[in-house]
Amino acid sequence: MAYVVTENCIKCKYTDCVEVCPVDCFHEGANFLAIDPDECIDCALCVPECPAEAIFAEDDVPDSQRKFIVLNATLAKVWPVIAVRREPLADADKWNGTPDKLNQLER
Repeated sequence: MAYVVTENCIKCKYTDCVEVCPVDCFHEGANFLAIDPDECIDCALCVPECPAEAIFAEDDVPDSQRKFIVLNATLAKVWPVIAVRREPLADADKWNGTPDKLNQLER
């Protein structure tokens, strides 16, 4: 089982989670992070670090967010690894908690 970044990360992209990942399984897009399920070791260190509460164990991903399981796996194959914390997007706090952001995802 891997961990999955879900919709609330879109347009926030807080990177506190990548700093604690012992295997560098996070991948960075323009406005979203993805976890490579083949690299994730299920340590759960990233979960409490996410200010947007956007990371779930695969088995615990809410039904409305299940599409993000495949999306993480797909995007992690094409996006570069991110292993250091960066500043969140400038308007991250505004977007944090906004529903239905999938159409805002920049691939």
